[in-house]
Amino acid sequence: MNQYLLSASGLQRLIAICLVLCLTTLASTSNAEEVSFRRDVMPVLFRAGCNSGTCHGAARGKDGFHLSLFGYDPKGDYYRISEEMIGRRVNVALPEQSLLLRKATGSVPHTGGKLFDNDSAYYATLIKWIEEGAKDDAGPVPEVVGLELSTESIVFDRPGMQESIQVTALASDGSRRDVTNLARYHSNNASVVDIDSDGHITAKGSGDSHVFARFNRFTVGVEIIVLPSAENFNWPDPPVVNYIDQLVFDRLQKLRIVPSELCDDETFLRRITLDLAGRAPTVSEYESFMADTAANKREQKIEALLTDDAFADLWTTLWAEKLRVMGGNYAPVGTHIKAADAFYEWIRTQLRNDRPLNEFVSEMVSASGSNLINGPSNMYTMLVHGPRFQPKAYAADFSQVFLGVQIQCAECHNHPFDRWTMDDYYSFVSFFSGIKRKPGVEPREQRIYYDASVAPAQHLVDGRPMPARTLGATEPVEHNGDPRQQLADWLTSADNEMFSRNLANRIWAQLIGRGVVEPVDDVRISNPPTNEPLLRALSDHLVDSGFNLRSLVRDICNSRVYQLSSEPNNSNRGDTRQFSHARLRRLRADVLMDSVVTVTNVPRNFSGFPAGTRAIDVYPRVAGDTSGPQYGDQFFETFGRSSRATICACETKSEPTLSQSLHMAVGDTLRARLGAGGRIKQLLEAKESPETIIKDLFVLALCRQPTAEEISSLQALIEDSNKDSDIYEDIFWGLLNSTEFAFNH
Repeated sequence: MNQYLLSASGLQRLIAICLVLCLTTLASTSNAEEVSFRRDVMPVLFRAGCNSGTCHGAARGKDGFHLSLFGYDPKGDYYRISEEMIGRRVNVALPEQSLLLRKATGSVPHTGGKLFDNDSAYYATLIKWIEEGAKDDAGPVPEVVGLELSTESIVFDRPGMQESIQVTALASDGSRRDVTNLARYHSNNASVVDIDSDGHITAKGSGDSHVFARFNRFTVGVEIIVLPSAENFNWPDPPVVNYIDQLVFDRLQKLRIVPSELCDDETFLRRITLDLAGRAPTVSEYESFMADTAANKREQKIEALLTDDAFADLWTTLWAEKLRVMGGNYAPVGTHIKAADAFYEWIRTQLRNDRPLNEFVSEMVSASGSNLINGPSNMYTMLVHGPRFQPKAYAADFSQVFLGVQIQCAECHNHPFDRWTMDDYYSFVSFFSGIKRKPGVEPREQRIYYDASVAPAQHLVDGRPMPARTLGATEPVEHNGDPRQQLADWLTSADNEMFSRNLANRIWAQLIGRGVVEPVDDVRISNPPTNEPLLRALSDHLVDSGFNLRSLVRDICNSRVYQLSSEPNNSNRGDTRQFSHARLRRLRADVLMDSVVTVTNVPRNFSGFPAGTRAIDVYPRVAGDTSGPQYGDQFFETFGRSSRATICACETKSEPTLSQSLHMAVGDTLRARLGAGGRIKQLLEAKESPETIIKDLFVLALCRQPTAEEISSLQALIEDSNKDSDIYEDIFWGLLNSTEFAFNH
């Protein structure tokens, strides 16, 4: 028994140790950090989905309880949780009876169902906060300023593989916090990859996608590639012309997608002429190009089209759509055609003179004065239509056109899918708060000026003034009454990647048929580029070239990627995102009309415009304007030309419709151009053989020679009709009604 007895000195030592342990525990308990409402409670509500748009974060809340969307208003949320129904949602006397806990754990009926268990960390956080008195934060709490993920990309060798990610929040005081169990996750292509509520990723099928983690107001993404089977995959190592090919082919090789072959000369000639001149090639252009044996004839053709005024004219109408150039935009209706003409001709002059795009945009942003004399000042009368200037609407359109960012999503709450806050939104609106219009010398004239006495925009939540601040900045800009020059300098700076990437992406989409970011005017973290290195390279080249439009177009058109065939192979048949083959693109309404005129040699006049005006040079007048054509020449309406009702890229419709087919089949667009005086009469008067006439019609309409089978079948039709001239009109009609004519391929 003696071995179990302690000596006096040993007992003293044991008592001392116990005393130290007790004091340490008491000190630890007394110094334990209290639960913070903003730092600890709000993230639990976010994670549980309580403040999401489908629950209490909806505009009107749910079931009588309203929270700010994703927690943009913590002060208001604290009031609604703790003080709006005292003793019910939060019961500090009996914490377990708080409705906040009972509904979340499913103890009482809850529309949102059970959100977590009583033994979860989320429950522990909430009940501890209530036990401590459900207090709001007494002083400032470090804000989350960013998120980090444990990896930027993951490559899975096959479907079924799994991996997890960790999310770290960065705070304004420099601290870091693991928020993996507080973030929310989603995939933008669940058929390729899925991610569960704890950040565990599972590969589902081959392809590329992104998964995203959101915490607080930040969203970050991880690129996921799930490789298809390597069986029978053989990379052909296609020739590389420039950096575009290298970056696209690197991506395709990684994804085990084989690009299509190079398109033939006939296809290239038609494609490049439609894209750069806005019309089909002529017979003489076809014959000259096909007879050329130079190895660099495609490069020479690109250069010739880039220096032609038709290129600038086409891009004038593309910019006019973005900027909503219309006649008769303002009250009184029908009096401002001259202003639209001034703006349109100014745009055309800039593009014909190859003015750098950053200077072109900068002059519009800082413009003032008469809208009849100073063309660029019309950006403040046309981008947002109406007799009065609307700063909020203008800021939204401005951001969407020049940055591709839909900042309007942050007007009533922090942007649900991007990093922009209400502070960002109202500070940006303040750049335009002082824009005013006043009558000029004549009734058609308006003068644009900035009224420095106008107060900045007020925050929707607390009404505080929000001085002008560029997107992403923390401090207001310094200015002498008109902040627009500072806005122009920031916007068009070589350091502003949002601007250069937006322009590069739009130029790429115009020539390829799909943006690297699609839609082109919805750029956000949760809508990432399909090929980030490619978009970065296009943007960098645009900046390095001094924002030269023709330089970037030249690079794109000379690339092998642009010149790939539209004919898919077994490897790339399902690819719609990685530019492994040319896209079939229905012609724009104005380009289609100009192509019809070029092919038939019969002009199309537009009321209110001089004879010979091309369709791409016709801008619409709003309804009610009697001084010129009403919007919507019927052809333009039918074939989806932008109504310019908004600046959305979706205003230009590219989908084929039944109405379009009927219009081409029985409408006056073709019927008036196939009869006497047109191409058929010229060919018949030349007394060529039926085979020669067939070949000429194919070259005219489709920019290619007919196949032997096509010649044989059409010659048989001609023989059956006893060589009646009407049969040639029928053949020509059939070619112009073909999808091959209506599409750029």
